[in-house]
Amino acid sequence: MSEGSACRLRIGTSGYSYAEWTEAGFYPPGTPAGHMLSRYARRFSTTELNFTWYQMPKADALRRMQAQVPDSFRFAVKLTRTMTHEIDPDAWPDQVRAFRDGIAPLVLAGQLAAVLVQLPPSFRRSPDNRRYLARLLDALGGLPLAVELRHASWAADKVFADFEARGIALVAVDVPDLPGLFPPTDVVTQPDLLYVRLHGRNARGWRSGKMHQQFDYDYTDDELQEWIETRLRPMIRRSRAGVVYFNNHVRAQAPRNAERLMALLAGEVEAWSGPSST
Repeated sequence: MSEGSACRLRIGTSGYSYAEWTEAGFYPPGTPAGHMLSRYARRFSTTELNFTWYQMPKADALRRMQAQVPDSFRFAVKLTRTMTHEIDPDAWPDQVRAFRDGIAPLVLAGQLAAVLVQLPPSFRRSPDNRRYLARLLDALGGLPLAVELRHASWAADKVFADFEARGIALVAVDVPDLPGLFPPTDVVTQPDLLYVRLHGRNARGWRSGKMHQQFDYDYTDDELQEWIETRLRPMIRRSRAGVVYFNNHVRAQAPRNAERLMALLAGEVEAWSGPSST
């Protein structure tokens, strides 16, 4: 890309409030959970909120979080599971409205990086699921949306073209090489919202279904460099802005890998890496 047109890339982690990150040395000993975000924001400029998958976001709670970070900080917010995994056909429209109300402080402050719509591996590309996803995305219209598809049946040019037409980001993932999982790709459907999630490659842990095993993985420099060269760099060249999140949170591997990725990309992107960034 020419000078002045570098992709503005934020790199961070999926979640930030883990007691084991204190044990692993990322947070100082004795750091209470309520102080973790402010310390996290000294080293990263974005985070992906996963607690909103378990419970509906509340505006007051997000305002308290905003008070702990600089104005330049950005939050990605995962859509609540009752709209992606435990769908109630009669209730989800009301839940969309409640979700919008909950994240309103981030929208008003310009601190919403994206709403992450993560679908489960069981969500195959069927006529019913296609219709449901279309209705859900319509209901979330006006928000910056990123969709993570986990079943391989969605890896189709028609799906990518539809996302591009809607202005929705297809989430690029790094996952174990297992049958049926959505494959890694360098497809960019929304140049203003490149969205990447690196889950790790622990195939045995992924098959176990146990989160602490599933996301127990430490990327090597060679693996990160290979991902940069084959996936990330081509996407960066076709994007103006984006986010990358590491989800391998066990033993504080995610923040360590995120900081290493920032170092490996130094000079190639306009990387926002701390509260002093603009």
